[in-house]
Amino acid sequence: MAIKLTISFSARGYELDSYNHINNSVYLNYFEHARWEFFRQLDLYNFLKENDNLPVVTDVHIRYQREIKLFDELQIESFCIHEKPYLLFQQKIMNQTTGLGSARATTKLIFIDKNRIPMDVPAEILSRI
Repeated sequence: MAIKLTISFSARGYELDSYNHINNSVYLNYFEHARWEFFRQLDLYNFLKENDNLPVVTDVHIRYQREIKLFDELQIESFCIHEKPYLLFQQKIMNQTTGLGSARATTKLIFIDKNRIPMDVPAEILSRI
């Protein structure tokens, strides 16, 4: 069974571009933050650190839908599946202020060990997702 986790936060002033909305590159940061929160909420961050397993992004596809403005309340849903040897994250940003979707992304991660050798997703992670 797969897990879906959600985080919430507000858009910040230092993320604005010259058009006075959130710069498109910041969406990558939003999605990354949500993935780390995904691991943290499943109590996997310490496991990764203690076992020298590091998730590395190999591919990202973002579909921008609508702009995000300063102080908009945002929610990111993250859903994760295993496609050996990858973890595949499906994520979407919902703008709670407007009630509309702002972006969606598919991100592929592979894990590397302490010697930076690619490996399959650790069993401990698979057991929690």
